[in-house]
Amino acid sequence: MKINNHFDWLEKWSVYNPEKLFLREYHTQREWNYKDFNYRANQLAKYFIDELNFSKGDRIAVYSKNRAEYVLIFTACVKSGLIIVPLNFRLTPRELDILINDAEPKLFIYEKEYLSEVQKLESISKVDNKIEIESLTNILDGKFEQTGKINIEITEDDIVMILYTAGTTGLSKGAIINHRMLFWNSINTGLRLDLTSRDHTQSFAPFFHTGGWNVLFTPFLHHGASHTILQKFDAELILDLMEKEQATILFGVPTMLQMMSDSPKFEKVDLSSVRYAIVGGAPMPIPLINKWHEKGIFIRQGYGLTEVGPNVFSLHQKDAIRKKGSIGFPNFYFDVKIVDDNGNELGANQVGELWLKSPVVTPGYWRKPDETAKSITDGWFHTGDMVMKDDEGYFYVVDRKKNMFISGGENVYPAEIERFLLTNQKLKEVAVIGVDDEKWGEVGSAFIVKNESENLTEEEIKNFCFEGLAKYKIPKYIHFVNEIPKNEAGKIDRKKLLAIHKKHQTKK
Repeated sequence: MKINNHFDWLEKWSVYNPEKLFLREYHTQREWNYKDFNYRANQLAKYFIDELNFSKGDRIAVYSKNRAEYVLIFTACVKSGLIIVPLNFRLTPRELDILINDAEPKLFIYEKEYLSEVQKLESISKVDNKIEIESLTNILDGKFEQTGKINIEITEDDIVMILYTAGTTGLSKGAIINHRMLFWNSINTGLRLDLTSRDHTQSFAPFFHTGGWNVLFTPFLHHGASHTILQKFDAELILDLMEKEQATILFGVPTMLQMMSDSPKFEKVDLSSVRYAIVGGAPMPIPLINKWHEKGIFIRQGYGLTEVGPNVFSLHQKDAIRKKGSIGFPNFYFDVKIVDDNGNELGANQVGELWLKSPVVTPGYWRKPDETAKSITDGWFHTGDMVMKDDEGYFYVVDRKKNMFISGGENVYPAEIERFLLTNQKLKEVAVIGVDDEKWGEVGSAFIVKNESENLTEEEIKNFCFEGLAKYKIPKYIHFVNEIPKNEAGKIDRKKLLAIHKKHQTKK
């Protein structure tokens, strides 16, 4: 008896519109239609199950930049019930070991470029199977003999992906993404963005982010649309491709759109095919919105998070100026409430924590039942974000999760940086805050109390950080202070730290 996998959208489009473009890879200039890519994904899925003897629920960790082989692995996991675990290629070996030990993958797939980093991993000895992602090119190029399909029952509750996100404690947590979440996120996204199979976009958000997979990629796959994937963000190249390929939607963070609008090509490039740009990660400045509007491209700002959606709120482009700073309204299939510290629901113009209930809420964190219980109450996910709703029903984010800040679209948690810095025996006390930055939106500013008699320089601190932190987490500013200011409760007074930072900048 053949089992119908309702979540294998690639398989369905290979029947409905087999010759339609599915994926183009810019750096190799290869492309595949739905039929051909589906055939190759079936081959890889069968190889995983029949040759490597993997079972439903086994994990496959991937340590690579965006490339077609990465998409091949994902679609094979959808077919086979295996779980893909994307790893952040910007992390250090120390940080990666934590994730690999937590996920316990049966297979580790890495890009050849990162071999020297892989060799530094202590956790890699525990993984039975290791292959270079380039070895899968044979499948994409039609040089693999494995044929046939697998027949595994997939339900909406089966996990398809684990996406690691740092928590406010500085400890990484694996958000569980199941098929139900992907389905309903796609429905929400398609309804709000009017997606069709005629849509096309350039995909450059890294696949270790939910943005790389779930803002547009999986909704586009569900709707039979197409992508060109790039390995990194390149403002001028993307402008060229948007014109050449007649892109219909652009997704990026404000820093990216700023870089694109600063390019000399921006004024001349024809972007008339683009319906609008989807912006997330941070509020977009009004002057930048105006610049894109003058180009004929409307801005749709939104809000989301890895554990929910991620496409949760959307502000219609007609309200981009009138309701500046708003995240708009919740998408179709969401229950939303703003609550006080006791869980009581608040009314208009009152600030409280945002709680969300929806089919796109994660079932929890991988192997962290206590963290899951703290985050979800009766199906309501506690975002930790403080929001308010105005008299017209438009939502606004007042403050972000605890002390998290966003640097170039990357979530950065001060607690994680503080924990690492304190492994340096020369440091007595550390506090980190996010401060404004023209290029990246926000960057870190670290305040350090040295142990007595220790001589330390800013350069030494930054060199220490380079050994154990991803570059985007390394504080841009280092301040040596006699003490860290505290409030009456004994907690770090971050407002005073910000004042100290501004005072130091004024003196320069």
